[in-house]
Amino acid sequence: MLKVGDKLPAGTLYEYIEVEGEGCPIGPNAFDIAQSVAGKTIAIFGLPGAFTPTCSAKHLPGYVQQADELKAAGVDEIWCVSVNDAFVMGAWGREQGTAGKVRMMADGNGDFARATGLTLDLTPRGMGVRSQRYSMLVVDGQVKTLNVEAPGKFEVSDAQTLLEQARALKA
Repeated sequence: MLKVGDKLPAGTLYEYIEVEGEGCPIGPNAFDIAQSVAGKTIAIFGLPGAFTPTCSAKHLPGYVQQADELKAAGVDEIWCVSVNDAFVMGAWGREQGTAGKVRMMADGNGDFARATGLTLDLTPRGMGVRSQRYSMLVVDGQVKTLNVEAPGKFEVSDAQTLLEQARALKA
């Protein structure tokens, strides 16, 4: 499993972009992880699925609400990563008002979740293999903090915890 001090694994995440700009056609667009994190501080939080109860009521909304504070604490971008396709992530982002605050990054095949070792087997519940619930701060590709939830919990991967960690890194 990924741990503090590790580099993020190589790979690709996808984002549905609804308007053309900065060389990106209307999506979904593929983004190389290593290139996207180079020279930046990224707050990444992973969750089991778009439109699921805890993810929709608590996890994602917390990051939308804390986006300005996270950016003031030195975070360049905030990524929500889930094992869903880019169209689902885009629709969920529209519903949650993430535009300009949180990038909705799709890990449709679960490649990133597997590469990090942060998978969660929800096949008994009909959801397949998903991502565990977690948050991390990544600086120039290196994991500086990592908060992994126990199954069924939402205690350490919230936006407030990551904000406090970002402030401590900046200090």
